[in-house]
Amino acid sequence: MMPPVLKTDRLILRPHRVEDWDDVAAMWADPEVVRHVTGVPSSRPESWGRLLRYIGHWQALGFGYWVVEARDDGRFLGEVGFADYRRDITPSLGGVPETGWVFTLAAHGQGYASEAVQRMHQWADQVKGWRETVCIFDPEHIVSQHVARKTGYQISGEALCMGQPTLVMRRVSSVD
Repeated sequence: MMPPVLKTDRLILRPHRVEDWDDVAAMWADPEVVRHVTGVPSSRPESWGRLLRYIGHWQALGFGYWVVEARDDGRFLGEVGFADYRRDITPSLGGVPETGWVFTLAAHGQGYASEAVQRMHQWADQVKGWRETVCIFDPEHIVSQHVARKTGYQISGEALCMGQPTLVMRRVSSVD
């Protein structure tokens, strides 16, 4: 499946390209960006693997992640999307599509995450028709929990993911 290009007033959500590697690697190497995600900055090879995984999700599953660009100047702002990571998490996510987002430090605090996450859920509701989606967080990542709540997610419990306490939030679609 060719990933769709989605737009908002300020943003373009587009498929990843190999040329995005430097931006992806720089974002995932920033200790402040990854503090509540992985906790450890990624190496360039790890970011290369992540980029290929994003591209492969669309090919294998018909959904995945988008690059988020500023509509006015094409600046790389971050990434948003849906995935099936088949995580080793207890309790299991049950095969429900997992939502995620990450933004460069320069893009924080400007409403880009809420705008992009809401737009990708509009697409999912219209095209995929998923009954529910899930997202997981470091329990201390309050800012992303706020973005999730604005998109309709509610806390559904706690889990252990890679041995770490993890907050699980679910969104039930209003589309039948």
